[in-house]
Amino acid sequence: MTVTLMWEAAAAEGRGHELLAWARERAAELPGEPRRREFLTAPGDRVLVLTWWDAPYDAELPELPDPAGELIRREIHHWRFVSVSVEPAD
Repeated sequence: MTVTLMWEAAAAEGRGHELLAWARERAAELPGEPRRREFLTAPGDRVLVLTWWDAPYDAELPELPDPAGELIRREIHHWRFVSVSVEPAD
């Protein structure tokens, strides 16, 4: 089974690049080795990190910590997903 952990944060005003760098550093320090890591950004200085793991849904998996409060403007969002299908684009 493939479990995907999603971590999403909104940076404090003008600190999106700093938050992205912080997230990339912390993801590289996670124990274990995910199958894949992906980093995304969106308007409003939002940063999204996805990690894919070969594990059961309820497995104990390493997650990104919360950054220092001055780096973000709201609570971090965390979600866990299970892949049900991978389909090629048309």
